[in-house]
Parts: sequence; structure tokens; C-alpha cells
Amino acid sequence: MTVYLETSRLVLRRFTPDDLDLLVELDSDPEVMRYLTGEPTPRAEVADVVLPEILNVYAEHPRLGTFKAESAKGFIGWFGLQPTDELGTAGVGYRLNRAAWGKGYATEGTKALIAHAFTELGMERVVADTMAVNHRSRAVMRRSGLRFLKVYHEHFDDPLPGTEFGEVLYGVDRATWETGRHG
Repeated sequence: MTVYLETSRLVLRRFTPDDLDLLVELDSDPEVMRYLTGEPTPRAEVADVVLPEILNVYAEHPRLGTFKAESAKGFIGWFGLQPTDELGTAGVGYRLNRAAWGKGYATEGTKALIAHAFTELGMERVVADTMAVNHRSRAVMRRSGLRFLKVYHEHFDDPLPGTEFGEVLYGVDRATWETGRHG
């Protein structure tokens, strides 16, 4: 399987239909899903919705997508570089299993995807968002070179605890990233 991106400790590859069990296991952990849906994702939903959406992005945007992340110990989760509604802007994201938390993988993978977006894909801006109360994810964003941009509020029919504090948007433009990289 072709490598999309490699760091000193991570290899990112495209998902395939054979990776269903890996995604099901990841999305079955309530702590992993705490700030996303608040509960495990049923296998049928991963099989019928989540994985097909991941595979469809590859077809529509061959240089972007959600990529399986592996360390020396095997599958640890995924990193994504997604299209957005803004031309020249990509959204970066990640979801790692709990065994990979606190080891610097999220920051390492995010930094690598940001660099890839600017140097290989010609993006002008990279953004990421999370719930305002998701302090661990916000710390990853800051360590990765993303800067706080704003708090915004969305309406949810069945809001998760903490939704009342809003969502936060982080981002960096190419010029700022290049200054930080070379300055």
C-alpha cells in the first residue's frame, strides 16, 4: 500500500475497505468519541457511512483525505487533511486510540500534514476546530503551530456536555507558517 506521508515515527496511508475493523475499534471507545458524538459509533454506521465517506474523498480529492496512522506498534488512529469550502484552505484533524495519547503522535502528525499542505499541495491556509472544552486537542493545535482564531456556536439537536462553551477554530496561513519555520 502506498505511503501518503511519513515522519520519524508515523506512516500515513490511505484506508481501504479491509480496514473496517480498525475504524470500528477506534470509534467504539467512548473516550475517543467523547468530544465528537459522545458515544461509540455502531459498526453498521462505520461500515455504511464512515468508511465509504473516507473512501469517497480520495476519489473526489486525490491529494487529500483521512489517512490510517501506524507507528512501530501498529495502527494508532488516523490523521486527515480535508477539503473546505474556502479555496486554498484545508482542514486538518486527527483521531487516535487511547494507547497513543500523550506520546506526541498527534502533534507530530499534525505538523507533518500542515507542512505537506503548504509545501506539496500549495495550500494558503490550514484550519482545525474542536469543542472549546477539549483542552487536549487545543493543546495539540497550539503545539502544531496553529493559532486561535475564534469561538463560534452551532446548534445541535442533542448537544454534548460542554457544547454551551462553543467550538474553537484554529488556523495558520502560509506566510505565518513560513516565518515560524524559518524565523
